[in-house]
Amino acid sequence: MNAVLEDDIAPAGEAELADAVRAARGPLRIRGGGTRGLLNTIEGEVLSTARLRGITLYEPGALTLVARAGTPLAEIEAALAAEGQRLPFEPMDHRPLLGSDGEPTIGGVVAANVSGPRRVQVGAARDFLLGVRFVDGTGAVVSNGGRVMKNVTGYDLVKLMAGSWGTLGILTEVSFKVLPAPAAAATLTLEGLETAEAVRVMAAALTSPFEVSGAAHDPDDATLLRIEGFEDSVAYRADRLVELLAPSGNVRVERDAEAVADRWRAVRDARKLAGDGEDVWRISVKPSDGVEVARRLPDARLLLDWGGGLVWAGVAPGVDLRAALHGVGGHATLVRASQETRQRFGVFQPEAAAVAALSRGLRARFDPRGILNPGLM
Repeated sequence: MNAVLEDDIAPAGEAELADAVRAARGPLRIRGGGTRGLLNTIEGEVLSTARLRGITLYEPGALTLVARAGTPLAEIEAALAAEGQRLPFEPMDHRPLLGSDGEPTIGGVVAANVSGPRRVQVGAARDFLLGVRFVDGTGAVVSNGGRVMKNVTGYDLVKLMAGSWGTLGILTEVSFKVLPAPAAAATLTLEGLETAEAVRVMAAALTSPFEVSGAAHDPDDATLLRIEGFEDSVAYRADRLVELLAPSGNVRVERDAEAVADRWRAVRDARKLAGDGEDVWRISVKPSDGVEVARRLPDARLLLDWGGGLVWAGVAPGVDLRAALHGVGGHATLVRASQETRQRFGVFQPEAAAVAALSRGLRARFDPRGILNPGLM
């Protein structure tokens, strides 16, 4: 269970949480599972969602699951697995990368829009989110239809809350569309490719008719492609991809289910960069720009996912990676670094003026007192 510390505010229900927010006389640091280590960048009392837990509705036939925000992700994944289903967007576990403890929660997944390698095929967490309930910075309870708070008409609350990192409201309940788990999977591996060729290969695979659900490249190891589905279909598509990619080198196919799953968990969780000797950045760019990112960071340890669109970079402590990538479209998030480095560069990419104005307007509407994770974004 997620730990609740003695000084934490830890409401047991939505009404109690709303009372706590209304009673707050200063900033609140929102903690879900405590796996990402961002609280030390924010001032204020800790408000924990750890006691807001439990699956409140699960209808396998309707492919729908509803859970309170503090519900451990493992509990949800176990319930889905028992019915042969899964969260399609493959949320990451940050603990190996950050060396953190705690337990990932479904509210944390939504708040950070956490999505893994399968995003390149099916979309992100927000694309499967059907509804949300949350408490805003005034202590009002808000649902995806604005059932309680009437001045939110016109906002897509689901999209607003996914990736808002607790700065617009504190999630209390989320609902998802889920999908059946595949019967089989295979990993195609090509070794020795330079990054430019690897990105070309991944693009060819992803634009082929063979429904690739993962495309990753480790410059120090190999280029990986994943296929999932019915067993006969996986076998057929793997064979066709081997033929398609043969000009780029020998293609090895792994069909053992556990070996395939473990290889992609390592990609999902960026295990290559686990440890504490480097700063770690998460860079989101156009897949074709992954090559330019690699060119500009010759001394970094890299892992490319999403066909090159997501680049994990391990660099020497204190390196200004955003300066090194100036002019490359996208954004770079500082995932692991010292407190001093986080304060110097900021965790999140600075927003363009127009986007920053929109963000300020949203925060003024949903958190007029500025008490929810102030300064985080």
